[in-house]
Amino acid sequence: MVQDKFDINLYLKERGKKVEEVLEIYFPKEKDYGERVISAAKYSVFAGGKRIRPILCLAGCEVVGGDWEKILFFAAGIECIHTYSLIHDDLPCMDDDDFRRGKPSCHKAFDEATAVLAGDGLQALAFQFFTHPDLVKKVNKTKLLKAIYIISKAIGLEGMVGGQMADLLMEGKKGNARILKWIHLNKTVRLIEASIISGAILGGAKSKEIKALSVFGKNLGFAFQIVDDLLDLVGDEKKLGKKIYSDIKKQKLTYPALFGIEKTRELAEKHTQKAISALKIFGENAQPLKSIAEFVLYRVN
Repeated sequence: MVQDKFDINLYLKERGKKVEEVLEIYFPKEKDYGERVISAAKYSVFAGGKRIRPILCLAGCEVVGGDWEKILFFAAGIECIHTYSLIHDDLPCMDDDDFRRGKPSCHKAFDEATAVLAGDGLQALAFQFFTHPDLVKKVNKTKLLKAIYIISKAIGLEGMVGGQMADLLMEGKKGNARILKWIHLNKTVRLIEASIISGAILGGAKSKEIKALSVFGKNLGFAFQIVDDLLDLVGDEKKLGKKIYSDIKKQKLTYPALFGIEKTRELAEKHTQKAISALKIFGENAQPLKSIAEFVLYRVN
């Protein structure tokens, strides 16, 4: 794919900074008897990361002609959701990972009980951001309720939580392409798709625009997870900020395990191309989303 003049790294940095500013200003203060769990939650939120999901929310709003700066609170809430899922993912009872983004995982920096509560707290904090008075007065209330519903469903029993459960149940078992796709659809793809769609809804998207962004989001989500699976085998630990070969050690059902490295690379490229093709109706306005898709395909962490 030919790279053009659009500076995706600058775009991600600037939008990510805007999200972080909201998180920093409105994050609960470390005080009183709950200080430790607030510190743990803050530790994980500000441990780094590309802020891809909240940025996708902002880009979804922008591509349909909405004012992305009006929905920064909503995007900040999405980052809280994502961070909570990472904290819980790393727990010994889940994926048992000691490092995240080059730093000790939350349960290692604090302890397991604190990490569980920090994740719980961040999930609740997300909904504080989704319903923050400063956001409510700026956006259409009906659209806001719809956006919250979409995110809620994507991360719940019929989405991320269900996908994580299936992922754990399939460890050490022989799987197939059908169950693998279901796991990744729910564990990873649904939140990525919902991040884009929620932003588009808040930006006043038409039904055909939502449909196109849904196709984009699904394919981007699959590309993201497939590349994630690949990086566990061929990635650089220093750039990843965590140990590689962890999927193999846990006998996880992954794309490379099922299809091999070359076929997996082809699948990542196929989903990326499908994602980009879905953006045709937006013309040049889709450049940020197109560049994000290419960034996801070629990322190294």
